[in-house]
Amino acid sequence: MATKIDGIEEAEISKMEEGVATNKGNGDRWSSASVVSISQKLIAEVIGTYFIIFAGCGAVVVNKIYGSVTFPGICVTWGLVVMVMIYTVGHISGAHFNPAVTITLAIFRRFPWWQVPLYIVAELMGSIIASGTLSLMFDVTPKAYFGTLPVGSNGQSLVAEIIISFLLMFVISGVATDSRAVCILNTPPLINI
Repeated sequence: MATKIDGIEEAEISKMEEGVATNKGNGDRWSSASVVSISQKLIAEVIGTYFIIFAGCGAVVVNKIYGSVTFPGICVTWGLVVMVMIYTVGHISGAHFNPAVTITLAIFRRFPWWQVPLYIVAELMGSIIASGTLSLMFDVTPKAYFGTLPVGSNGQSLVAEIIISFLLMFVISGVATDSRAVCILNTPPLINI
């Protein structure tokens, strides 16, 4: 006789773990485990990276040309598009969207090393396609360069980039790799209204 856990037989659990859909026969209960292929993960990374670069850099371009977005608007755009893409494709690819994140997760053994080059290529593809789209949409001349220019020397800029990248990876690795990290969405409200 098969063992039952919460009304599900052990054989059915094994099928669910393998990604095979099962039906209890009465038509109202289907169980399946989602199996995501590497190609689906890579497509999700391309799409997520595309929209992050398209929306974030697009906000910078629109602000530079028309002056209507403002600095806080650009910041909000970047934050919201990252959040939306994490919610949209995070369950498929892990929502890295950045080679530094992919490498950091591999270093912490939360991501397989063999997928790192594939993810990096997907992330670069998404960003290049988004940049190309913005270039086609807006008349960008060399005089209207929208990038940031170093304020100090090249060495100072490199140090600043290292510190900022370290901070980003420190936060991501702390939140994404430590099971003790507090998730604000799962905590009860402090005040009951």
